Amino acid sequence: MTPARTTHPPAAAGERRGSDFARLSRAVAQAGLLDRRPGYYAVRAAVVAGLFAGGWAAFAVVGDSWWQIAVAVVLAVAFGQVALLSHDLAHGQVFRSRRAGALAGRLAGNLGIGLGYGWWQDKHTRHHANPNHEDHDPDVAPDVLVWSIKQAEASTGLVRFLGRWQAFLFFPLLTLEGVNLHVSSVRSLLRGDSPVRQRGLEGLLLFAHFAAYVGAVLAVLPLGKALVFMVVHQACFGVYLGCSFAPNHKGMPVLTAEDELDFLRKQVLTSRNVSGGRLLTAALGGLNYQIEHHLFPSMPTPNLRRARPLVREHCASLGVPYVECGLLASWGQALRHLHAVGAPLRRPSRPAAEPS
Repeated sequence: MTPARTTHPPAAAGERRGSDFARLSRAVAQAGLLDRRPGYYAVRAAVVAGLFAGGWAAFAVVGDSWWQIAVAVVLAVAFGQVALLSHDLAHGQVFRSRRAGALAGRLAGNLGIGLGYGWWQDKHTRHHANPNHEDHDPDVAPDVLVWSIKQAEASTGLVRFLGRWQAFLFFPLLTLEGVNLHVSSVRSLLRGDSPVRQRGLEGLLLFAHFAAYVGAVLAVLPLGKALVFMVVHQACFGVYLGCSFAPNHKGMPVLTAEDELDFLRKQVLTSRNVSGGRLLTAALGGLNYQIEHHLFPSMPTPNLRRARPLVREHCASLGVPYVECGLLASWGQALRHLHAVGAPLRRPSRPAAEPS
């Protein structure tokens, strides 16, 4: 079954349609919601650094023990929190200086968790420019999974094979996402056409991370336990990141070249907020306020919650759907979408006609 396509109410006039975001932006700016929050980020960075350092300290103290599996899970959360903080750095939410933000992002991303800051920033910028657009958003490119009927019908090989039951494979595949991010980061440095800046520095920090990570694990654990530790750690890291990012857009309308939307509608109609309180906000790094984040990418995380009533009221006045649901419901919508777009691949192929 083909997922239903969302219909969008037309604007009254071209001038009004172009000014819809401008009016909202003025209200948000007047409320001071675009102002920096250095105190918040100082505390958050200290907490994340403490979790990261504490995880590795626990690893050293526990030593040669199977209890290291529990430590691997804790460190996966720490790595995920560093990644979420790097996300805010890449959007310029933390520092006024772009250079300071990029340096901090490379130290946290490349050196801290082995995630290439330059590669990820370029990829994420393209996602923000065209969210859920099947031709322009790298996050819905038919790499391993397919996100639209068109992609499913055009798929071949492994993608076509996996696409049949991709909804059931989604969470198992997330266990490989951490490794995929490491591999993609390295590949971006080796490609001649890569847009990554300061490639030498990024490469040095990235391989310093890999050397320190593998060296530390092998220094404490025998080979067998070391391999188990790394598998559990990287698998949990991938699942944590996937569960942080997937609820935001998966299952929302996938846009094509035929869709002509203004900035506000393009961002709101393809995004979904996730409700759940402050604990969920901390776990997802504020990305549960995805609509507000996509409208104002440089807005500091703690201000997204305060911007929500303004954005929701503005969307209601325009007749623009504002989607928000709980975490489990968001996963359910994403999985149902994946299963629906994989339907053509589950239909039995017609046998070729025999020559007369």
